[in-house]
Amino acid sequence: MSNRRKFLRSSIFSSFGLLMSRKLQAGAPYVTMTGSPIVISTWDAGVAANAGAWKILGNNGRALDAVEAGVRVTEDSINCCVGLGANPDRDGFVTLDACIMDEKGNCGSVGFLERIKHPISVARRVMEKTPHVMLVGSGAQQFAVAEGFPLEEQKLSDDAKKAYEQWLKKSEYKPVINIENTKPKGHGPSAPAYLSNGELNHDTIGMVAMDAAGDLSGSCTTSGMGFKMRGRLGDSPIIGAGLFVDNEVGACTATGQGEDVIRICGSHTVVELMRQGMTPEQACKAAVERIIRIKGEKAKEIQVAFLALNKKGETGAFAIQKGFSYALKSNREEKLYTAKSWYL
Repeated sequence: MSNRRKFLRSSIFSSFGLLMSRKLQAGAPYVTMTGSPIVISTWDAGVAANAGAWKILGNNGRALDAVEAGVRVTEDSINCCVGLGANPDRDGFVTLDACIMDEKGNCGSVGFLERIKHPISVARRVMEKTPHVMLVGSGAQQFAVAEGFPLEEQKLSDDAKKAYEQWLKKSEYKPVINIENTKPKGHGPSAPAYLSNGELNHDTIGMVAMDAAGDLSGSCTTSGMGFKMRGRLGDSPIIGAGLFVDNEVGACTATGQGEDVIRICGSHTVVELMRQGMTPEQACKAAVERIIRIKGEKAKEIQVAFLALNKKGETGAFAIQKGFSYALKSNREEKLYTAKSWYL
């Protein structure tokens, strides 16, 4: 009888220990890849953005500084999807959105910002110099000017002016894609979503990075959907939708039709799925599948893509439609990848 009690007691403690071990393993942080900086960003515009970020990461700089510097490169370029050279809203005004997040959970955001060249840097100032996470509209502009950001001239770039004049002929508002038009046609460095006539509709540059210390940060900046309703905000300035960073697990950024990213708190969802043990690609795919379940047949008319990095330094992406690419730079490689997609 005594031996039987000892056996039962031993079995119970062994089973409990195994159960707790599995639970701890499932919830435990990833092993940090210290000394191995890496940066990834959306679309082929990310190649130049990553180069800007690498000037900091390659010199053992902080990931937060890198992701700000990297997307500033894209904001400086004249193209129709990011920065002041972008397509305007339906009233003819360019409005910009951006957010940034560091390894400590600090975050800042701006939305509906006009006449400021670098919204990502304003977002960082919001994070570091105010008690708030998000400032929008005239308040965001007022804050930016008070912080020394100059007001730029309210003038459309030549490409944006032509696109806007063309759009005004029919004034059709279709935040959808033409599946057969997944490559840029003279609209700058990105490969975004298009209107049914092939014109550029919307896009974003999102970037996440891990520095030599193993810390993560991310950034996201956009002009939003081309010819959008005045005042529209997408996912890009929303922490948890367009961008999310958890320094124990990983980071994710999103691109595409922001309304549908917001519906599932997209980037946060991807990070939580990585916490459960999924690889970055598996997590991105699962988030895409969730959107497709919600949208049904309408999913064929939109593009959403997620791009993620975990603490192991593993990367992955997945999109609804084919054509989404992302750029990667590390000590080992510098490459533009084409992501897998639900619709081939």
